[in-house]
Parts: sequence; C-alpha cells; structure tokens
Amino acid sequence: MTAGDAVDLALSLIDPSLPAVSNLSNAAAVLGKIDRINWAGFYIADGEVLWLGPFSGDPACTRIPFGKGVCGTAASRRQTVVVDDVLSFPGHIACSSESRSEIVVPVLRGGEVAGVIDIDSPEYSRFSSADAAALERLALALGESGMTCCR
Repeated sequence: MTAGDAVDLALSLIDPSLPAVSNLSNAAAVLGKIDRINWAGFYIADGEVLWLGPFSGDPACTRIPFGKGVCGTAASRRQTVVVDDVLSFPGHIACSSESRSEIVVPVLRGGEVAGVIDIDSPEYSRFSSADAAALERLALALGESGMTCCR
C-alpha cells in the first residue's frame, strides 16, 4: 500500500466524536500497512516531551524530548523531517537497529505541537516528497480533529 492510499483510508476512519486515542489507533493500524516500512505510529506531545502513542511495529522508545532524535527535531522545528540514512543523522535515537530511513511529520493543533507521525523503513532513502505530502494531509486532519495529549 502506498502512503497516499494509507492516508486516504486513515482519513476515512477519523471520527472527531471519538477520543483521540481511538482515531490514532486506527490510523496507526492503517499506516503500518505501507509498503517497505518496519514501524509506523504516533508520539504525543506533553510540554516539551513526546510520549509513545498508538503504533504498528516492534516495541519503541517511550519518551523523546523535543530537539532530540528525528522525532524531537521535527517537533521543535514544527516541520516535516525526512532522513535518508538515520545512521548519519546526528543524535539519532535508535529504537530499532533495523531502521535505515525515517519520516516524521508534526501534528499541530492551534499552532502548538500535539504530536508527531513517525514512520521508519529498513531501506535507505525510502521516503519521497509524495509520502511527505500525504502524511502532512493526515497530520492536518488529526490536528483539526482535536488530537491532544493522552497522558
């Protein structure tokens, strides 16, 4: 499944009347079906810390400060970060030794970071500008649906 197809399906499942964790869980299940990835999920912001949210894949890091690793960098910059080779990314947090590339898209709510979408791949240079655009559509919809901290 392409990222665009996964996002289209995830968008069809978002129901603003449901708790954020329900929408994120369904979205994570769908994102986990994207071709050639090994992890897909969400980190939820609480202050200047990202906490592990719903995901599809192996167990992951549970706490990432803003500014640390790819997720924390995307959160602090408030912009999508695509890393073609995570082994060359300064300060990369290796939750999985199998990951080689990563894309992280911040979810903004009211101008503040509510969380991030994080997808890893065992392939170098896996993520394209089309993947980024699709995931940014999902991030926008999640932010508008009221994604908030689940702690």
